[in-house]
Amino acid sequence: MTTKQKASPAERARALREQIEDANYRYYVLDDPAISDAEYDRLFHGLLLLEEEHPELATPDSPTQRVGASASSEFSPYPHRVPMLSLGNAFDEDDLRAFDTRVAKLAGMSPVYVCELKIDGLAVSLRYERGRLVSGGTRGDGAVGEDVTPNIRTIRTVPMNLRDTPPALLDVRGEVYLSKSAFEKLNEARAARGEPVFANPRNAASGGLRQKDPRLTAERRLSFFAYAIGAFEGAKKHPPTQFELLAYLRELGFPVNRNAQRCASLDDVLAYCRRWEAERESVDYEIDGVVIKVDDLALQSELGFAGREPRWAIAFKFRAREARTKLLDIGINVSRAGKLNPFAMLEPVALGGVTVERATLHNLDDIRRKDIRIGDTVIVHRAGDVIPYVVGPVLELRPKNARVFKMPDKCPVCGSAIDQPEDDVFSYCTNVACPAQVTERIRHYCSRGAMDIEGVGDVLANQLVDADLCRDVADLYDLAVEELSELPRMGEKSAQNVVENIEASKRRGLARLLSALNIRFVGGQNAALLAGAFGSIDALAAASEEELSAIPGIGPQIAESVAFFFDRPQNLKVIERLKKHGVDVTAPKRKVVAAGPLAGKTFVLTGTLPNLTREAASESIVAAGGKVSGSVSKKTDYVVAGEEGGSKLAKARDLRVTILDEGGLRKLLGG
Repeated sequence: MTTKQKASPAERARALREQIEDANYRYYVLDDPAISDAEYDRLFHGLLLLEEEHPELATPDSPTQRVGASASSEFSPYPHRVPMLSLGNAFDEDDLRAFDTRVAKLAGMSPVYVCELKIDGLAVSLRYERGRLVSGGTRGDGAVGEDVTPNIRTIRTVPMNLRDTPPALLDVRGEVYLSKSAFEKLNEARAARGEPVFANPRNAASGGLRQKDPRLTAERRLSFFAYAIGAFEGAKKHPPTQFELLAYLRELGFPVNRNAQRCASLDDVLAYCRRWEAERESVDYEIDGVVIKVDDLALQSELGFAGREPRWAIAFKFRAREARTKLLDIGINVSRAGKLNPFAMLEPVALGGVTVERATLHNLDDIRRKDIRIGDTVIVHRAGDVIPYVVGPVLELRPKNARVFKMPDKCPVCGSAIDQPEDDVFSYCTNVACPAQVTERIRHYCSRGAMDIEGVGDVLANQLVDADLCRDVADLYDLAVEELSELPRMGEKSAQNVVENIEASKRRGLARLLSALNIRFVGGQNAALLAGAFGSIDALAAASEEELSAIPGIGPQIAESVAFFFDRPQNLKVIERLKKHGVDVTAPKRKVVAAGPLAGKTFVLTGTLPNLTREAASESIVAAGGKVSGSVSKKTDYVVAGEEGGSKLAKARDLRVTILDEGGLRKLLGG
């Protein structure tokens, strides 16, 4: 009988890389994931630990190296073996007809074309030797670009190693871009940190690829589409057509845009262009036109170039989605969460098939950064059906009487004081009974993570406010079956169930109530920490910022927000009414732990754990002497991750913070 020999670290690392690369190929190229995100995270974490134990195994093409290498002071030149030339432009159908006539005349025939979406990003060239990524550069002037290899390696959709039987040398051309969804998340994060937001995904992608520190590139979450090849050596075959070339690139492991289409005639080309100009918002990336290429690669070679542009291809540009108009005034909208959002009141202008009279201005910092003034002529951008936004002013057209905008110091809806935190780009209404907020506050108060009042969702919350039955959350406890049963689609039995569920919510306790009151920065996790520390809402309301900050897991920002909330008389009035209705405003007071198994350790919770709620996990950590934080940093000792860990989990990997599942946390807690 023979004993199976244990695999060496190098063999285990190689096997893990192959599994991860196969998972990436199936996810990004085939759009057919074979494993769950949790399983992918397990494989990735296993490889990361293995490379930490054996640093010599951390090769440049390892998936773990996508987080970025050390910063560079400058970019080296990147010469292209085959020039990256620019395309001529067509701005209307007449231009396309003229292009087709020229091609047919030179070719002596009407050719077959391939139409591809023109991704609004940054053109790059990637060099592979024996199937391994060795370098990457920008287009530059077409002959020489900039070497951005470390930054290219951070892009998850760029394969480190090719599949199938790649040629000995291969230069792959394509577009680096930022998806719309990633762009929105990036701007949200920047706005929350008080940083300027990006004007569009292309600028963010271009700037991201040219960061001196690749770790900053990794944070942009860039993507890549392949569409052509340059140098090609050491392979038996070369695809004969552009359409087959795209399929070949996909077989090698590159993401290729699936919307490419063969067109047998110019009429088919025109139909494709019309279709995608109308449907440009249906994809999660910006497209600014269509690239039309002769399909036959041998014919492409025969047609050659005219100056710096190929005779066999042209770019059809979509109509602009920007317009100029006058900024008449700046108004304020109070969101259902109490946020004061400035908006532009415009002289009506036609844009993208609609008349635009209002546009988003993001926040006060953005207005100041762009130096937008009332009376300016401004550039307005509109992307599909989303709300238009002001790009910036046309300074040369600024009138002498243009006025600088100032935020109001009182809520324009209810007249309450405005909270403007130092580290926040937004201002907030401080009144929990503000009419602009009441619908959202009622919906949140009744949600499962808060007071869990089943039957009160978006529809009923709106009905209660519209019927003037609820002006704040305390009014919920005055509702009668007779009143509710008169509402649309609300019978007597349903009304009875809602009233009973409202009554049951009185016993939820202080932690759930604090979460339900929608205090800024106080979710379920922080609510549990505050409830356990003070034991009653009266003690919490009387606490100073210093006393609040002393609670493990409650930082200065949260402390300031909580103290500000309880300093507002209108908020205390609502709480007094809740107490009179019999709502439980107490909680078991947590014992102070001077030392414990987790003393001195900082934890961050993310995702959904199998059995523990975040509140319960937080309580357990603090009870064992640990600290719970809301953000990952170099000072974080552990990140406890469940399903859908998100950006915190990604940052933990980037910073090499130890990641635990629920079982790992229980072990630290002593079972």
